[in-house]
Amino acid sequence: MFSAIKHYDRKTFMADLMAGIIVGIVALPLAIAFGIASGVSPEKGIITAIVAGLMISLFGGSKVQIGGPTGAFIVIVYGIIQQYGIQGLTIATLMAGVFLILLGVLRLGTIIKYIPYPIVVGFTSGIAVTIFTTQIKDLLGMQMDTVPADFVEKWIAYFANMNHIDCWSALMGITSVAIIAVWPILARLFRLSPLRSLPGSLVAIIVVTIAALLLKTYAGVTTIETIGDRFSINSTLPGAVVPELSWETIKGLVGPAVTIAVLGAIESLLSATVADGVIGDHHNSNTELIGQGIANIASPLFGGIPATGAIARTMTNINNGGRTPVAGIIHAAVLLLIFLFLMPLAQYIPMACLAGVLVVVAYGMSGWRSFLAMLRNPKSDITVLLLTFFLTIIFDLTIAIEFGLICACLLFMRRMAETTDVHAVLNEIDLNEDADMERGNLEHLTIPEGVEVYEINGPYFFGAGNRFEDIMARYGSRPKVRIIRMRKVPFIDSTGLHNLENMCLMSQKEGVTVVLSGVNEKVDGVLKRNHFERIVGEQNICNHIDLALARAKEIVE
Repeated sequence: MFSAIKHYDRKTFMADLMAGIIVGIVALPLAIAFGIASGVSPEKGIITAIVAGLMISLFGGSKVQIGGPTGAFIVIVYGIIQQYGIQGLTIATLMAGVFLILLGVLRLGTIIKYIPYPIVVGFTSGIAVTIFTTQIKDLLGMQMDTVPADFVEKWIAYFANMNHIDCWSALMGITSVAIIAVWPILARLFRLSPLRSLPGSLVAIIVVTIAALLLKTYAGVTTIETIGDRFSINSTLPGAVVPELSWETIKGLVGPAVTIAVLGAIESLLSATVADGVIGDHHNSNTELIGQGIANIASPLFGGIPATGAIARTMTNINNGGRTPVAGIIHAAVLLLIFLFLMPLAQYIPMACLAGVLVVVAYGMSGWRSFLAMLRNPKSDITVLLLTFFLTIIFDLTIAIEFGLICACLLFMRRMAETTDVHAVLNEIDLNEDADMERGNLEHLTIPEGVEVYEINGPYFFGAGNRFEDIMARYGSRPKVRIIRMRKVPFIDSTGLHNLENMCLMSQKEGVTVVLSGVNEKVDGVLKRNHFERIVGEQNICNHIDLALARAKEIVE
């Protein structure tokens, strides 16, 4: 914020003002829909967009990021409310805010960006399917007493109640989807320049709400359920309330809080990265996480829900000229004015219309093209993608993220272990490929009898030691000297060091001397700190292969 306004001028302010007003209008229907779908009242969605949107713009690390409630949080927020209640959601969101601040302070923002892409696609697509599933009842106006929480049971219940669909509500819902889909085409086709900036979701809400009012007033249609039928609208700003905290409650909510924090970090940094590519800027990922953390501490204190950076609203901001955080602050101010003066009108919005808005949001989130493209990738990526996807829709997002990350880490460890190559060098060493020797006029070095040379190419860590032992066992010989060339070993970890120590000790028991060749400074430093010379002898750690072969010849003779 402070760096962006150093050279602020009237022209920039006018661009930010226009962008902020438009983004505020765009955010209104989404905030209401996300709030209701998450299991809270509609005003809580708007309060989240106001408070969190303000904090993210003030303290975040991106010039153009717009924050607020997003579709990604619907599933996890709804699940937390069902299990722990509103109080539990408040505490979990506060904890998530603290976790996000810690991630930023510890400079882990760059690490979050390296979460495997199959995991991101898998749970994003899974969330989209889940959102779509939760909206079927309201979209079609089904007369159902209760909707099962389980994904499969929910669809079974839907099919069992197909004869209880309300035709008028279904018409409202389908019309909303159609308006949102067609509006951009109409705006371009008829060049409706004053209305061109209006989002299709807002146009759908206005048109469908007016249609529902007319049907109720003049046609006697009473079956269309509205927000006012389900919620009591409150347009007064609540005061900040700190919830009661206990150690038992905090321990029980660590899992949901971590899920909120990880999901918020991924989505906000992804949004900021996309924005960077459009405006040619570079956001500060650690500052962005701190801003997200502050927003998720402030939002629940005023009755809000979790928030993060929203890609759609951020892109709307950019496309309408927003270039500094001032646009985000204006967007929050516009929402505040609407909340204070126009919120009572929200009671007339049909629930089927909001369901239609969320169905379109779910379609946009699904990323089905990316999902299908991922199915052409290696089997390991497909496994992570499908596991994360199905765990998200069948169980919940917490399990999906945890299992997906564990699975991805295991696959990463496997791939890293496979990058280290261990092989035996037979008879001669080709000097044209070497960088750790003194060539002179020779082209080859002959390996003396009674000497074996092994080369490690890659990091010496988990898995490499076992592969080294397998290679030695394959040859089955017992030489007098084993030379281990480590010129291509960039680093060694504690597991690799332990394996190397064991191999040297076992070789000594067999009467075989181990000589190390081409050890770089970094690896040599690790060996010295662990007093490795006590095992092999300082004279057996050589800088290059010439010295190692000379030492081996000396030992053999």
